[in-house]
Amino acid sequence: MEIDKKEIAKHIRGILIALGENPDREGLQDTPKRVANMYAELFEGICYTNDEIAEMFNKTFEEDLNIEEKNKDIVIMKDIEIFSHCEHHLALMYNMKVTVAYLPKKKIIGLSKIARIADMVGKRLQLQERIGTDIAEIMQKITETEDVAVIIEGEHACMTTRGIKKPNTKTVTTTLRGKFAEDVSLQNRLIMLCK
Repeated sequence: MEIDKKEIAKHIRGILIALGENPDREGLQDTPKRVANMYAELFEGICYTNDEIAEMFNKTFEEDLNIEEKNKDIVIMKDIEIFSHCEHHLALMYNMKVTVAYLPKKKIIGLSKIARIADMVGKRLQLQERIGTDIAEIMQKITETEDVAVIIEGEHACMTTRGIKKPNTKTVTTTLRGKFAEDVSLQNRLIMLCK
């Protein structure tokens, strides 16, 4: 799927008119085109399924990996900064920090790929809960392990700048799969390591 920038520009012009603005005044003449280009960048993730993102960032390493089932080695990448947009208000979800953890089995993923996955998943109209689910699903596909956890903390403009207007309110979501969902001691260990 491709984002239709021409249609976006047309509708942004209409929004400017609906707001009582003159889209032909100097400061706004190129605004519809600029917004269309920005939206194509901000919402790039809409163009790809989770399977396609998994294929895009499927760079793993198998050599030098001596993993025994009894080991509970955890790979954790934390404080991955992303942003997204709430599908309910198109409002910015910001100051988002993502932690991704997994128990390697046969494959380990390149670290930059974890951050790229989080970025791409964020570039959709989203719910914070779905961001965690999507990242976990993609990580499972690439690493071939069921044991994945995603913790996200973020602020939502639909909560902080409109409606109830409660600045600094944070939303925390957890997505736990495999052993992370089943093993309380592993959950506690994860929480301690993420502090």
